[in-house]
Amino acid sequence: MAVRELDTGEREAALVGLTDWSYDSEARGIRRTFRFSDFAEAFGFMSRVAILAEKADHHPEWFNVYNRVEILLTTHDAGGLSERDISLATAIDGFA
Repeated sequence: MAVRELDTGEREAALVGLTDWSYDSEARGIRRTFRFSDFAEAFGFMSRVAILAEKADHHPEWFNVYNRVEILLTTHDAGGLSERDISLATAIDGFA
């Protein structure tokens, strides 16, 4: 079954529960920045997220500098934000 992009109402409803994530209309996905005490803690977080992402077969776009990790979740196959992104964001929030 093909993954589909969430419509505006679905996206807004999903983001109610993801208060630390923001919709990026240009990237057609959601973003969040995480800050940690140091690089080791940030890298440990990325390792845990990588395992989640691999199990879900849905991988984030991310950027790391020292204690900061920026994540963008979007579903390229759907052309934008999908339920897969919402599920992964919810799981990631469990680590934050």
